[in-house]
Amino acid sequence: MGNLARHSVVPGTRLLVVEDELPIQDMLAMSLSFVGYDVVRAGSGTEALARAGEGHVDLALLDVMLPDTDGFELLRRLRTVHPDMAAVFVTARDALEDRLTGLTRGGDDYVTKPFSLDEVVARVAVVLRRTRPTPDERRPHRLSYADLLLDEDRHEVRRGTELVSLSPTEFSLLRFLMRNSGRVMSRAQILDHVWHYDFSGNSGVVESYISYLRRKVDIVDPPLIHTVRGVGYVLRTPSS
Repeated sequence: MGNLARHSVVPGTRLLVVEDELPIQDMLAMSLSFVGYDVVRAGSGTEALARAGEGHVDLALLDVMLPDTDGFELLRRLRTVHPDMAAVFVTARDALEDRLTGLTRGGDDYVTKPFSLDEVVARVAVVLRRTRPTPDERRPHRLSYADLLLDEDRHEVRRGTELVSLSPTEFSLLRFLMRNSGRVMSRAQILDHVWHYDFSGNSGVVESYISYLRRKVDIVDPPLIHTVRGVGYVLRTPSS
C-alpha cells in the first residue's frame, strides 16, 4: 500500500466512507482498512444513512457532491443519528471560501482532490485524536467553570441544568477555552490547538465557531464567552 504507515488505531474505530466515484471509494476504503480502521462504504446519501443506522460511526469521510444530496446536508442528517460523530469533507472544490464553508457547516477537516492517500490517513488520525482523546489526554475527566460543566467521559456539556448539544469540533473548542479559563486565547492559538493548522492566517473559521458556541453555551446570563478586541477570546464571568 505504498508509503502508508500504520497509525495507532483504537480497535473498533469505525469509519463511513461516502464517495460516488467507485475507484476513489475503493482507494480510500482500502487505505483506511490497511492501517486498522473498520470501514463501511456508501455511494450516495441514502445508502450512507442506511449504513449509519447499522451501528456506531466514529468518523465519516464525505464527498461534498453526491448524486442525491450534498455532503453538508448529509452531515446534518447523519448527526441526528450519531451526534458526536466526526467528519472530514473530501471535494474537488479547493477555494478558501469552500474550505471555510465545509468547516463552518460542521466539518472537522477538509481535504481537496487530488489528494495523497497518506494525507487522508494522517488527517483522519488527527481528527480522531482531537475528537476522541486518549485516557491520558482526557484528564481531568470533568472541567467546570461557573455553572458550565464539560464531562469528557460522557462527551456532554451542561449549562446549569440544561444539556448543551455540541458538534465534536465545538466540544474541542469549548474544552480548550475551559482549560484556559480566565486567559485570553488568540485566534492563532485556537487554530493551532483546535484545528492544528492556520488556514494561511484566516481566522474566519474561529469567529464562526465562537459564534456557534455563544448561541449554545450563553443561553442564560451571565455570558461566559467574551471577545477581547484585537486580541482573541476568553472564557470568564463579566465580573472577572
